[in-house]
Amino acid sequence: MISNYAVVLGILCAVLGTVFYVSSFPSLKKFFNLIPPVLLCYFIPGLMTTAGLFADDVTGDNSAIYKVVSQYLLPATLVLFTLSMDIKTLRKLGVRTVLIFLAGITGVVVGGPIAVFIVKQFSPATVGGTGQDEVWRGLATIAGSWTGGGANQAALKEIFRPSEKLFSQSVAVDIIVGELWMALMIYGAGKAAQLDKLFKADASAIRDVQVSLETYKAKNERIPTLRDQLMILAIGFGITGAAHLIADNLVPYLQQFPALEKFSLTSKVFWIISLATLAGIILSFTRLRELEHVGASRTGSVFLYLLIATIGLKMNLLAIADNPGLFAVGLIWITIHGLFTLVAAKWLRAPFFFTAVGSQAAIGGPASAPVVAAAFHPSLAPVGVLLAILGYAIGTYCGYLTGLLMQWASL
Repeated sequence: MISNYAVVLGILCAVLGTVFYVSSFPSLKKFFNLIPPVLLCYFIPGLMTTAGLFADDVTGDNSAIYKVVSQYLLPATLVLFTLSMDIKTLRKLGVRTVLIFLAGITGVVVGGPIAVFIVKQFSPATVGGTGQDEVWRGLATIAGSWTGGGANQAALKEIFRPSEKLFSQSVAVDIIVGELWMALMIYGAGKAAQLDKLFKADASAIRDVQVSLETYKAKNERIPTLRDQLMILAIGFGITGAAHLIADNLVPYLQQFPALEKFSLTSKVFWIISLATLAGIILSFTRLRELEHVGASRTGSVFLYLLIATIGLKMNLLAIADNPGLFAVGLIWITIHGLFTLVAAKWLRAPFFFTAVGSQAAIGGPASAPVVAAAFHPSLAPVGVLLAILGYAIGTYCGYLTGLLMQWASL
């Protein structure tokens, strides 16, 4: 078993590089449309862990790699993603798009506790547990993923602290159920015309947004200079450092009030993540948002994929066999999400494009929402990114609320 962190980091980076290099092959385009790179970035390190390639101290909570990624890269990722939000473009999409996306988010928040309650009636042990093995803790990390993305999932893991075994089970449910849902959305893209007719939807707004995005990108995107790259790092890690400093001084004061612990308000990680996200949202209204022209979110994506690979490193794929009932929770949960999204789309007479991308922006985040958007038209991929970035901005908060509701439902 490998225990040298330098070797492990090299393997993870090699996996990421190989996956994305191979994904550019034209002959494999159809394969990666069905199985996006993000899935392989989770599963390949997970398969290595399942095969016993790495020592336990490499894959556990005390892993030096995971500590660096979760405490330093994770907050910086959230800053860089939320910094790049383009509110004006979201407005051009129309309020229907955002409403459908928010309906999907609401479906996740409401669906989680309902799914826990339903499964509890038939199998209380499936959603039971004690201490760090309380199942709602692991499900809360899925809520983070399904209302934002991988960074939010990691944030909720740090806040609610499920055991490694439970987290492995939860990640397996997240990936398998989530990817099945994405496959369904991509299939729906091929039937968009029929579905739009069924929903009596007007797709003209999509064409307007497509022209606007292409013009904006051509006008503003440029090759980053050394100054640009250092500014991106300065903002990302500068705010991360400030969030750590505030949390270091705030948490000892809050720990004087034991009642706050139940809501994780005495968790240093909670405040670091919340402050970093809030700072990114605020900066998106300033000129610093122009850092997106030189790749702020692209740098955040590099951090994100390191985070995803590290999460995969902690995933033992055999762990789900210990609690297969969690798949029932996941399937009921995502069905409720789908119902919320479809009802909103039917009510608003929205094109299926908005339905599919809004749903995937919630369930899959920035890593896969563009895949679904591009299934309609390649130039529309940024729409998926924009909605998913909005998910990153609110994902940790929504996942946190869902976790508390599932805790209540499991009692």
